[in-house]
Parts: sequence; structure tokens; C-alpha cells
Amino acid sequence: MTVLFLSLPASRFAYLVLGLLIGGESAGIPLPGETALITGAILASRDQLSLSIVIAVAALAAIIGDNIGFHLGRHGARRLLARPGRFEARRQAFLMRGEAFFERHGGKTVFLGRWLPFLRVTAAWLAGAHGMSWPRFLVWNAAGGILWAISVGSFAYLAGNLAERILHDAGYVILALVALGLVALAVWYAYRRPRSSASGGNR
Repeated sequence: MTVLFLSLPASRFAYLVLGLLIGGESAGIPLPGETALITGAILASRDQLSLSIVIAVAALAAIIGDNIGFHLGRHGARRLLARPGRFEARRQAFLMRGEAFFERHGGKTVFLGRWLPFLRVTAAWLAGAHGMSWPRFLVWNAAGGILWAISVGSFAYLAGNLAERILHDAGYVILALVALGLVALAVWYAYRRPRSSASGGNR
């Protein structure tokens, strides 16, 4: 493998690394896939790589990686969640809620998840584990992967070095908003639960 890497021209090696990072991230491994796409597009703006190849590799790797993650979720994570044993009732409830959610919003989640740091890594697994049909997943996943590669790659190409800072900071802003949302949800649930218990006890 080392000999293969060393024998590759620098540009082909860069495309290979780009594909592996994006594919791995899409399959569920926490790798810097989007950062790799931004870097590849910036290199293309300096005539060191081809933007069209960068975008094509990114889109293909995202689609393949997501489909690997989907099938791992379908045949691995779902079995773990559905098996009898400890916390079975909670796991079954989680599956039921997830199935209802993906039945209604699965397409939007898979499509928009390409632009969100957390969902970019987990959406395919969740879709597979919660029973989303593969043809439906594939359509939304391919659309999201292609448009994500085009939009992020083109923006990074046009903006140059500024793109890395903007998209990097934007990722942290999105994560902060998600964290705030989860905290607000936890506070709401903690506040609501005692009131619900009190209401039940007065009946």
C-alpha cells in the first residue's frame, strides 16, 4: 500500500485522500471530510488540482460512504437496538419514534444533513437503523451529495483561503445552536415533568 501511494502523482494522491476522507466521514467515521473538500477546492483555485475532479470525487465518495453507513445502520445498529435484553423497552420506543420521524422527514434529513456537521456523520446510520427504504434514501442522498459537493466546492474555490475560515466558524455556530436547542429541550422537559406528575396525582 505504501509503495502504491508513493508511486502516485501528487494530484492523484490528493484525490485519493480526498475520497477516503469524505467517504469515511459519510460512512460514520468522525473524519474532516468537509475540510478536505474545502482544501481541495482551494488547491484548485491555485491551479494545483482540477475543481471538476475535486467536486466529482467528493460527490461520489459522499454517496458511496453514505450508502455504506446506511447498510451498516440497517443490518448492524438496528439489530442491536431491536434485540431482547437490557433497556429493551427504551430501545424499542427509540426505534418507533425514529421510524415515525424518518417516515415523515427522512428525505429532508438525509438531504440537508450533508451541510450539518453532526448529521453528515450520522444521518445515513440513522436512516438505515430506522427503516427508511433504500431507494428513497438513495435518491435524497445522491441529490444531497452532489449539491453539497458543488456548493461547498464552488464556494471554497471562489472565496479561496477565506472559505476555510468562514465554513469552519459556521460549523461551530451550527453546533452551538444545536447544543442550545438540546439544553432548551432538556430544561423544558425537566420543567414539564413535575407539572405532569402533579396533574396526574390530583386526578
